[in-house]
Amino acid sequence: MTEESADSHQEWSRFWESASGFWRGLAAWRVWLLGSAMIGIVILQLYVQFRLNYWNRDFFDALEGRDPFRLRAQALLLVPLCGASVALAVTSVWGRMTMQRMWRRWLTSHVIDYWIDNERYFRLAQVQGEVEMIPEYRLAEDVRIATDAPIDFALGLVSSLLTAIIFIQILWNVGGGFAFSLLGYETWLPGYLVISVVIYSGMVTVAMILVGSPLTRVVQIKNQAEAELITAAHLVRDVGEGTAPKPRETEIKRGVYEALCDVIEQWRRLCWQLMRMTLVSHSNTLVAPIVGLILCAPKFLSGGMTLGELTQAAAAFTLVQGSFNWLVDNFDRVAGWVSSLERVGGLLLSLDRLNHGSSLPAPATTIPAEPVTPI
Repeated sequence: MTEESADSHQEWSRFWESASGFWRGLAAWRVWLLGSAMIGIVILQLYVQFRLNYWNRDFFDALEGRDPFRLRAQALLLVPLCGASVALAVTSVWGRMTMQRMWRRWLTSHVIDYWIDNERYFRLAQVQGEVEMIPEYRLAEDVRIATDAPIDFALGLVSSLLTAIIFIQILWNVGGGFAFSLLGYETWLPGYLVISVVIYSGMVTVAMILVGSPLTRVVQIKNQAEAELITAAHLVRDVGEGTAPKPRETEIKRGVYEALCDVIEQWRRLCWQLMRMTLVSHSNTLVAPIVGLILCAPKFLSGGMTLGELTQAAAAFTLVQGSFNWLVDNFDRVAGWVSSLERVGGLLLSLDRLNHGSSLPAPATTIPAEPVTPI
């Protein structure tokens, strides 16, 4: 294990050692109750999506049969389905952001207490090698990202898993098998749409991992540059308020502009990295629905599928590949989250090191948990 990997492992462990306290204790039942409600909302959203998938089939079958009565019935059915989908989406936003806000407040309070207690904030600023720690930025921005993202990811993964399970069955039943000739032999491939979506999703995911692997490091460097620009601006303010020695004006400008140039350069690197990743993700967004239609077209032309089944299977193909490619759609957010998580963990480790050789209390994980704010 390299030194960098070992440091990252320590930062991850230290972050979760403190952050997991939010999910423990007597007051945590409110959090788990809200989390259970959010899972219930995800299940209801999938049920509505399932019903919309079958509505899609019935509507196009009625359109193909030129049946005005069935078309009218499907048009009326669409109203409650859309209303339910909108209501569930709005409720999901409320629940998700409420939980994120609660976790951020809890963790930020604990880190602030640990930073200020026993004058660690003063001693951290005096320690050589911790000059670039910049706790203010990590408390404000990195804690927010580190607590927002896991909740989004957890709900997204649950939704993707259930979506894949439900709509794979639709692909298997509607698509059925496919007969084709290979090297002069007649071959029968059962569940060909399921096999196709697995292969396609695997190819896209591998491509995104190969292209996007440098993103975490790029985001870390960019965040550090942003924090150093803030620090340089704070120094100018301190000089103006008389709390810091007044250097020459050229030195003040040089410090700020050097930090600004570094920020712009890191944003340029991030731009090129995101451009490469967008090439993969946007291509997938455009191609995936077309791939589903192309795979279903031979059976439709041979009479093995109705128009409604064609659109139903193509829509299910898009939903399943979207579930399998969850990492593709969230790769940039995962990288940003990892970067912020490690920066918060790094701050806690730096504060821990100030305890060595002193009678200071144990790390923040032993600080009594504050009651969780009511929802």
